[in-house]
Amino acid sequence: MSNDGYAKQPPVGSDKYDPMREPRFSEIATFMRAPLADSLDNLDIGLVGVPTDLGVTNRAGARHGPREIRNASSLIRTRNLAMGINPYELCRIADLGDVRFSNRYDLDRQVAEIESFYRDIHNAGVLPISAGGDHSITYPIFRAIATEGPIGLVHIDAHTDTWGEVWGSKFHHGAPFRLAVEEGFLDPKRTIQIGIRGGQNFMDGIEFSQSNGMRVVFIEEFAELGVKAIIDEARRVVGGGPTYISFDVDGLDPVYAPGTGTPEIGGITTLEAQQLLRGLRGLNLIGGDVVEVAPPFDPSGNTALVGASLMFDILCVVADSLSARKK
Repeated sequence: MSNDGYAKQPPVGSDKYDPMREPRFSEIATFMRAPLADSLDNLDIGLVGVPTDLGVTNRAGARHGPREIRNASSLIRTRNLAMGINPYELCRIADLGDVRFSNRYDLDRQVAEIESFYRDIHNAGVLPISAGGDHSITYPIFRAIATEGPIGLVHIDAHTDTWGEVWGSKFHHGAPFRLAVEEGFLDPKRTIQIGIRGGQNFMDGIEFSQSNGMRVVFIEEFAELGVKAIIDEARRVVGGGPTYISFDVDGLDPVYAPGTGTPEIGGITTLEAQQLLRGLRGLNLIGGDVVEVAPPFDPSGNTALVGASLMFDILCVVADSLSARKK
């Protein structure tokens, strides 16, 4: 294999096509250049796009996230040097395409269709790793995958996303984890929220998180204690039970991810984010997502690359976890 990450392709006419061996500028853009699946058979992990931002309360644009993350992920190679993991050697991984919506203007219907799409994935025994889309997508994902009981959560974000109804709708990007707790899909005592910061008009969301037992790590505590201590705290909080990772790119400082709808200065660096995710290795992980990449706010494309890179780190720790459980 060359330094650019691809090897010699089989002879012309061979049926042993391998997208990982193609030049990264060619063929259909899939997540991490993984095969595009037309079936859930013989898969362990499915990579999914959820191209909607109907749940955004202000600056839309995250509907374009999955496509641009796919494009940027062509730069991702197969081996994670920091962890010594090649997820494709551990698990059968494919791009499952995007959730398809019957109505682009009906948020309630979209929530139901996201749940239905992920329920099929879950019933097939496939773990989902997703690219949003806005953060409202995580609630219907939880409805689909938390069928055996409430799950734990490592949530990296500038905001707690535990607010109540906004403008007549409970399905918005500031509410997924409140809804998931209220309906019994998320265990608040096995939930840690990391990087919380920014001004507030009201304290309802933060008060909900804290009063229900979520561990809220404000950015000041993160900066004071450092990444390693927060990793240890995250591992303590979620314990050995099934755990999901949800990464909102506005958890990062906007110098690293300007392409997002609700940027907050004073955030986490990309290196700290990678260290956090890699520090979750060995947990009982059942899926994850990267949300709120809004390419129209970042013509450079850097935010999409950041999203793809974080998605790859999540893929690696989830693949490692699943592989260990199968032994």
